Amino acid sequence: MAYREKFTMKALVTVDAGICGFQTRIHADSEDDQNVSFRVVSACEKARKFGEALMARGPVDGFAEIGAGSDGVVLTTARETLKGCCSACAVPIAAFKAMQVAARVALPKDVRLDMEAGESE
Repeated sequence: MAYREKFTMKALVTVDAGICGFQTRIHADSEDDQNVSFRVVSACEKARKFGEALMARGPVDGFAEIGAGSDGVVLTTARETLKGCCSACAVPIAAFKAMQVAARVALPKDVRLDMEAGESE
């Protein structure tokens, strides 16, 4: 039997949310490559409340979250805590992506949104 040293998988995602000007850092850690714990650091009160609610639910099963999709713990917590204009906040998707990396079901890769607005003639 081969010896495999265990390392905690960690992911860090930094979100510059846009016009609100807030930056949020999402730390996701997994000691068993499946169950993921979160820590959310932000100057945004709503993002902090999302992070607190997510942490209160305990470690999230990264494998189950993939199958549950929008009905999983991460995105359900987002719907419960981020209302109004914050319903479209990028922080929950960043948390979901961080969870995938921490659970080793996805490789780390930046996600990018470029916003433009204009008037038509």
